Amino acid sequence: MTRLQKNMISRRDRLKNLTFSDVMDYMMQKAIFIVLLGLLVAIVIIDPDFISINNFKNILSQSSTRIIMALGVGGIIVAKGTDLSLGRQVGLAAVVSASLLQKADYAYKMYPDLPVLPIIVPIILVMLITAGFSLINGIVVAKFKVDPFIATLGMMVIVYGVNSIYFDRPPYGAQPIGGLDERFTRFAQDSVEIFGLNIPLLMIYATIVTVLVWVLWNKTKFGKNIFAIGGNQEAAIVSGVNVVKYLLLVYMFAGLLYGFGGALEAARIGSATNNTGMNYELDAISACIVGGLSFSGGRGTVPGIVTGVLIFQVIAYGLTFIGVNPYWQFIIKGLIIISAVAIDNRKFIKKK
Repeated sequence: MTRLQKNMISRRDRLKNLTFSDVMDYMMQKAIFIVLLGLLVAIVIIDPDFISINNFKNILSQSSTRIIMALGVGGIIVAKGTDLSLGRQVGLAAVVSASLLQKADYAYKMYPDLPVLPIIVPIILVMLITAGFSLINGIVVAKFKVDPFIATLGMMVIVYGVNSIYFDRPPYGAQPIGGLDERFTRFAQDSVEIFGLNIPLLMIYATIVTVLVWVLWNKTKFGKNIFAIGGNQEAAIVSGVNVVKYLLLVYMFAGLLYGFGGALEAARIGSATNNTGMNYELDAISACIVGGLSFSGGRGTVPGIVTGVLIFQVIAYGLTFIGVNPYWQFIIKGLIIISAVAIDNRKFIKKK
């Protein structure tokens, strides 16, 4: 008997022994996906024009920066933490990068005497800035044993204050930072032709970051240790894992991705304000949970995060496409977040 035949027989036996309780258990575990699929079906029924190549291309472009941010906070969640400062750090990166990459002849340029910079310089600068703020998060969590929720909540407020002070600078005050250098906007908005298809550059950046994070999580000591820390920190310490070191690294790496994502977001939109990035942390964290990560730590995959982000973006774009009131969209998004966390907690309790 071949292995395939044995597997088919084993699967058939398992199906025979399925109980109503087993089916309900499986349905509960997949409940959030079932609800989201139902929402998508409803959107398509209301307006079949939603299914188009152009719409999905737009969704993938908009998802790209969110994937980069979610992959950053995903590592923190795997290590049994969280980061509420994500959105404000993205906003800071967007404002700083935009302010340094305005057109030379723009009338409301923040730095009129600033020479034209290579676009890579401000991008690296904002990545280092956000990595610095995230390092402080890591120190507070790892060294001073402050709960990640409280530590990053405080950092969220601090970063927003710093960003608002920087944004509200004389002589022009708090107005959107526009007139961005075309090199910068093209960096995010252009496409390249691959096998006859126009692929947005944002999708390429997101793919590169996704592959990098997958390698880090699955093929390096760094990935092995953050999963160990998230699964059982005491056991990781006994095994010789330097918990403080790896927590600092995971927060710093997340900060680097926030900075990169923030700069891309400014270039994608074509402007930035101190409110850019608001609530992005909720989208990223909830996408991670929907994608299979757990607040109990030690569990999750990179494809799961990408899937979670895409699901959220499809629903958000679809609701806007059929004209659902933005306030109702907030309510729907909040219900999805609560449901995802509730289901995750139920899995954890049952496992215990």
